Amino acid sequence: MDRYEVEAFNTATASTNKIHDDAVAKGLGFRGGLVPGVDVFAYLTHPPAARWGRAWLDGGWINARFASPVYDGDTVTVQSEPDGDGLSMRVVDSDGNECATATAGLGAGNTMVVPERPEPEPPLPKASPETFAAFPDGVLGSLEYGFHADRHGEYLADVRETLPLYRDDGVAHPGWLLRMANYALSRNVQLGPWIHVGSDVNLHRAVEDGEYVQVRSRVTAVTERKGHRFVELDVAYLVDADTLVATVHHTAIYEPRARR
Repeated sequence: MDRYEVEAFNTATASTNKIHDDAVAKGLGFRGGLVPGVDVFAYLTHPPAARWGRAWLDGGWINARFASPVYDGDTVTVQSEPDGDGLSMRVVDSDGNECATATAGLGAGNTMVVPERPEPEPPLPKASPETFAAFPDGVLGSLEYGFHADRHGEYLADVRETLPLYRDDGVAHPGWLLRMANYALSRNVQLGPWIHVGSDVNLHRAVEDGEYVQVRSRVTAVTERKGHRFVELDVAYLVDADTLVATVHHTAIYEPRARR
């Protein structure tokens, strides 16, 4: 089993998602503000990127689930081992708790098509089953982000990424892309504290320096379990409006149950 240690860093203390704020998170029963799931995901991408390199960014997959919080300053260990032709991974905190799990491999699938839709104007509607049902065919407003390799170093430092691959090739980290799945939700509906719980990611081509990525998303399910309200999204990432570079099935608790 290979081990990769990371000193976790809460990159979102100033975020509008107050689950990353110490006071709010403690009010919901956590020890402190949660390190974003998209950043824990970034830690999980290190082993497959180290094993397969650029080939994984150009045609790989990773399915991740987040089971318990990772907190700022904790030293977490990403453990990985072969699983058939792929890799099996988990993130373990300094107390030995399993915080996240993932599997990864080569051979991207899921070439979903999501239509384009204008981004909504504020004020945004409050997230609810009725709000999500009101989006035509579940399609949310599209977003666009530019990737600039000369500015990517700050992101790589934030997620503690040490592989030279991203700097040498000047390509986007998959965790940077996954952040946009969060934005697809938060830029379309008004949210309180919310929690990212899982993502299935297919990488079709690395995003190159200077490219602009259009992010299209569709709500596929809105459910309630054990008092938590969940939303699931299909997210497609395109360059030049027609070149698919990644797809994600993204799951979040958009309204955690009230603390008893």
